[in-house]
Amino acid sequence: MHALRQIPPRRPIRVSTLSVAIVGRTLLAVLAFSFLTFQVLAQEARPAGASLRLRGDVTARGDVLTLGDLVEGASAETAQRPLFRAPALGATGTIQARRIADAMAGLGLGPVETGGRVQVSVQRAARRVTQPEIEAALKRALESGYGVDPRNLAIRLDGESPTLLAPLDLNGQAVALDLSYDPRSRRIAGLITLGERQASLRVSGQVMEIREVAVLGRSLNRGETINAADLTLERRPREATPSDAQGSLGDLAGQVAQRSLGAGAILRSGDLAPPDLVARGEAVTILFDSPGLNLSLRGLANEGGRLGAMITVTNPVSKKILSATVIGPGRVSVGPAPLVRQASAALDGPALQR
Repeated sequence: MHALRQIPPRRPIRVSTLSVAIVGRTLLAVLAFSFLTFQVLAQEARPAGASLRLRGDVTARGDVLTLGDLVEGASAETAQRPLFRAPALGATGTIQARRIADAMAGLGLGPVETGGRVQVSVQRAARRVTQPEIEAALKRALESGYGVDPRNLAIRLDGESPTLLAPLDLNGQAVALDLSYDPRSRRIAGLITLGERQASLRVSGQVMEIREVAVLGRSLNRGETINAADLTLERRPREATPSDAQGSLGDLAGQVAQRSLGAGAILRSGDLAPPDLVARGEAVTILFDSPGLNLSLRGLANEGGRLGAMITVTNPVSKKILSATVIGPGRVSVGPAPLVRQASAALDGPALQR
């Protein structure tokens, strides 16, 4: 048989009384917890409008300004609510902050934080079709309707910078309709449109023939050499350019100004010339070349000249004056006839070679 295990005696339960300090700490903990719970519940119960903030200056892309255009923090549903009409295309207007607050109150929304703003500036976005696009549309219509080659034409529109304003979604090419053109007076008129005539502007102007001319980029003094960087080729109306204007840059670089020229001047024939290859008073080599006879002697140039120019030179020994053609730097050539008359005198010169 198993021996029975003795059950130990039961210990008495100790009961202590609550002190005033313990009760006070417990009450403070309960109050703090209750306060935090109240704050959270109050935050959740706060009206949605209390977190709305007024935007700064805005850009309208349509005819109507919605709540979301003007206010930050609106829900997706309320942001779509229309509030005001937008300004005209390309125009700018203002809306008082109090009017926005009143409109929101009418929708049952709470207050809006203005950030100190008294009003909001609203600009209406627009596509601007300006002179280059209008001119291109008229040129295409001229080519297709009248067979005119537009490459050497420009169009001067009447009025001050006519501009077609259109909604941003009309992003196609501008087209000229109802075109009229008089070849004698060169007057042109048409209707510039976008889309299915959703935006249109009637324009008129003058067609001008254009030519390319060389234009000087800086001032030049007489005798100064021109560089390639000083030249540009510009398109100008033909009637406003001299008939002898230089039509290409060609070999103008390296030439010398024959008179004082101002910046922006259209270069004309005679404004520039190749540089002198022989200077006045310079010692030159005089060449004579004919069948059976080849002579050279030193001489003195009486005047300067560029390639191909006729100048006079002096034989310093005989003191005879010869007419010669400049053929290179410091080199001139005389023809057979002049040299035959001077042959005996030239032979006295120590520099003569055969």
